[in-house]
Amino acid sequence: MLDLLWKIVVMAVIGSVIGGFTNHIAIKMLFRPLEAKYLFGWRLPFTPGIIPKRRGAIAEQLGKTVVNYLLTPEMFRKKFFNADNQQKIEAKANELIQQYVFAEDKTLNDWLKQAGVADAPQLIEQKIDTVIDQQVMHFKNVLSKDAIEALLPPSWTEKVDAKIPEVSSYILMRGDDYFASSEGYLTIKGLIDNFLESKGTLGGMVQMFLGDSDSIVLKVQKEIHNFLVAPGTFNMVNNILITEWGKLRVQTVPQILGDLDFTSVTRNIQSYAKKELAIETHLDKPLVHYWPTGAQHLADKVVPQVVAVGFEKAEANLETAIARLDIEELVREQVDTFPLEVLEKLVLGITGRELKMITVLGFVLGGFIGILQGIISYFM
Repeated sequence: MLDLLWKIVVMAVIGSVIGGFTNHIAIKMLFRPLEAKYLFGWRLPFTPGIIPKRRGAIAEQLGKTVVNYLLTPEMFRKKFFNADNQQKIEAKANELIQQYVFAEDKTLNDWLKQAGVADAPQLIEQKIDTVIDQQVMHFKNVLSKDAIEALLPPSWTEKVDAKIPEVSSYILMRGDDYFASSEGYLTIKGLIDNFLESKGTLGGMVQMFLGDSDSIVLKVQKEIHNFLVAPGTFNMVNNILITEWGKLRVQTVPQILGDLDFTSVTRNIQSYAKKELAIETHLDKPLVHYWPTGAQHLADKVVPQVVAVGFEKAEANLETAIARLDIEELVREQVDTFPLEVLEKLVLGITGRELKMITVLGFVLGGFIGILQGIISYFM
C-alpha cells in the first residue's frame, strides 16, 4: 500500500511539473523568442514565437477586421452624423461667432491687423485717391476727345432741340417785358441821350426837331415792342439759336471753355471724399456697431444652413474619405511596426492573471493525470 501511495505521489508531482511547465512554455512561446534562432546555420523549430512569426498576417487580418467590422461607414454615420452632433456644432459655432466675430472690444482695424493689414486706413485712402485720380483723368480725356453731342444722351439732345423754340419765345417775352418796364424806359432814354450828345450840334438839332427825349423814348418803346412780337423776329432768334446750338454741339468742352484745371478739382474731390468717409474713425469701431443683430441673424439664418450643408457634403463623401485614408493599410502598418516588447507587456498586463491561472491549471491537470497514471500502473 505504501508503494502505491509513493508511486501516486511521485507520478502526481512529475505530471504536475510537466503540465504546469508545458503551459508556461506554451504561453511564453506566443511572443518568445522575438527573432529566429539558428544552430550551425539551421533555424531552430518554433523560432521566432507565434506572434512575431505571424506578425504580418496578424496585422493584415486585423486591418481587414477593423475596416469591415469596426470603423465602417455606418459606424461613422451613426457616431458623427446625427442631429445631436449637428446641434452641438451649431451651438459651438454661434458661441465662437459671438465671442470673437462680434466682440465689443475688437474693431474692424484689429481684424485687418490680424489678417496682416497693419495700415488699413492709409491703404484705403491711397486707393480712394488712386480711383478718384483715374476717374477724373478718364473724365478729362473724354471731355477732350468727345464732342458735346457724344457726351449727352440722345434724349437730352432731343430735349434741347425741342426747347429752342420755347427759349426763343422766352427771350423775346422777357425782352419785351424789360423794355416796357420803367427800368427799360430809363435804359432807352439813357441810350438816346448819350447818342444825341455824342453827335454834338447835329444831335441837338435832331432833339429840337423831334422834341425832348421822353417823347422819343415812348416811340422807341413802341417800335421795340412791335419788333419783339413780330413773327419774323421769333424766326430770326430761333434760327440763330438753332445755328449756334448746332455749332456748339460738335465742339469739345475745352474748345468752348478753354483748358480746365483738373488738378485742383481732383485734390478737392479727394479731400472731400476722405473727409466724408472718415475711414480711420469707421475702422476703429467693432463689427457689432454696424451690425447689432448680426450674431442673431447668423444664428437664425446662416449657421444652421452652413452646418446642414457641411454635414450633407461630408456624409456624401464619407466613403470616399475613408477610402483615401486607407484605414486597413494604416492599421496594418501600425501593427506591423508596433514594438513586440510593448505588445507583450500590453497583453500580459491585461491577461496576466488569466495566463497565470492557465499555468496553475496545467499544474493541477498534470498532477491529476499523474495520479491516474500511478493508479493504473500499479494495477497493471
